Amino acid sequence: MNEQTFSDLARRDTERHLLVAVDESDNSRRVVMYLADFFGDDKNVYITLLSIIPEPSEDYFASESEQAKWLKDKKKSMEKIMKGYRQILTGAGFKEEKIETRLSIRSCTSIGDAILEEQDKLKCCIVVVGRRGISHDEEFVFGSTSSKILHHARNCAVMVVE
Repeated sequence: MNEQTFSDLARRDTERHLLVAVDESDNSRRVVMYLADFFGDDKNVYITLLSIIPEPSEDYFASESEQAKWLKDKKKSMEKIMKGYRQILTGAGFKEEKIETRLSIRSCTSIGDAILEEQDKLKCCIVVVGRRGISHDEEFVFGSTSSKILHHARNCAVMVVE
């Protein structure tokens, strides 16, 4: 390790940046409420609320206009939900300037991979996700976002809230 690495670690210890992956589920709401309760008094915590909307395949819709309408409606709905999450955090004592929201509409094979890509870009020290509560059999067949993040995250801690 060099001197630059140590100073970077010291900065990251005093400025905690959490990447919180959310969607419209009750689990995501519980995650935000948990973080509000757990970190609400900490003035050195920065939160990025991240929502990834996977682009559906073209053959899912009868026309391009239907797809565009679906994406517009989904984006509008998620923006409203993220505004509510932001209100929960500010109500717990977080300052507006310490909360960022990111809404990404993208083609992706795995939401977990997309979250990890964002973590790598932002250099967040903690990734926070909710657990869907699926069985081991369902996880084997469909995959689990939280499990993927737990097993593949690098240079950060992972917090899974149930």
